Amino acid sequence: MSSLARGSASLVGCGGALFMAFVLGISVYAGASEDDDKAAAGDAFTDQLNTKAVPTAHRKWVIKAGQQCKGVSAPLIAAQIEAESNWDDRPDLVSPAGAQGLSQFMPGTWQTWGVDADGDGRANPFTPADAIMTQARYDCWLLKKVKSYKVDGDQTRLMLAAYNAGPDRIREFGGIPPYPETQGYVKRIMGLIPKYSAAGEEPPDMNGPLGQRIAAQAKRWLGTPYSWGGGSIEGPTKGVAQGAGTKGFDCSSLTQYAVYHASKGKITLPRVSQAQVNEGKAVARGDIRTGDLVGFSLNGGGWDHIAVYIGGGQIVHAPRTGDVVKISSLDEPYYASKPMKIRRIG
Repeated sequence: MSSLARGSASLVGCGGALFMAFVLGISVYAGASEDDDKAAAGDAFTDQLNTKAVPTAHRKWVIKAGQQCKGVSAPLIAAQIEAESNWDDRPDLVSPAGAQGLSQFMPGTWQTWGVDADGDGRANPFTPADAIMTQARYDCWLLKKVKSYKVDGDQTRLMLAAYNAGPDRIREFGGIPPYPETQGYVKRIMGLIPKYSAAGEEPPDMNGPLGQRIAAQAKRWLGTPYSWGGGSIEGPTKGVAQGAGTKGFDCSSLTQYAVYHASKGKITLPRVSQAQVNEGKAVARGDIRTGDLVGFSLNGGGWDHIAVYIGGGQIVHAPRTGDVVKISSLDEPYYASKPMKIRRIG
């Protein structure tokens, strides 16, 4: 990123890295790839399993599968199983394409990679233990393989694309291939990972009014590190520039995530605060209610910060580098003294 982009970031706020990159024509990818020593298994938001989300019979094996290599976590394994079979462990499960069992292995792939995890003397794709541990084994190999290609992009996404389309397609296209099925597969699994992460357990009540759901989705990430340019509708990611070493959210990715998941994928906000403050409808301060978005002009010249109102005069937001997602009061002198814009989504 150019020094001009870094120096001008204050004009567009905590989500400004991506906005400035767009204005200046700089290509920036918020989910920057990790090196071999910083794989996803070491990240606090992907390695701890939300066991409540995993069927009891399979928890042991999902946890064990997530310990096989750096970069293939238990939540990733669980999200992949949901995408492949929705935890359907029938002993005769075969897809129209011929993929077999819980993890949907094609017979040829299973012949090469299948393992006898439960020690019954047979590697069986229809046995959940064997399927889950083989899935981890194959994922680990694919991750190593795509890393060897030295292709730009998030390594987890590349591995998932290789699982769906084959590793040769990653090398052929220099990234995720332009197949709608593969791109949808990767997006779906990455979107499911927060559901299976202990750091981001699904709020208990997702059937109430949209505003309450937005607030609940924002609050689920309290304590998550701030990462400049980090975060997306899929959850926390490593950011750019000063956020490159931190996995988390910035202010506008947190609000984007909260609205997207609260609306069950029906509403996707723009990525940055400068644009988000024009979404929905304007609301007067006296009419503010839970789930409204609150934009601030902290530095003058634009709407450079945004938060979710949670009631009682409080907001949830990702404030700045070095801080975490937290609750603050609208009556704090710093925020109360700044221009404010309130929007109601939906």
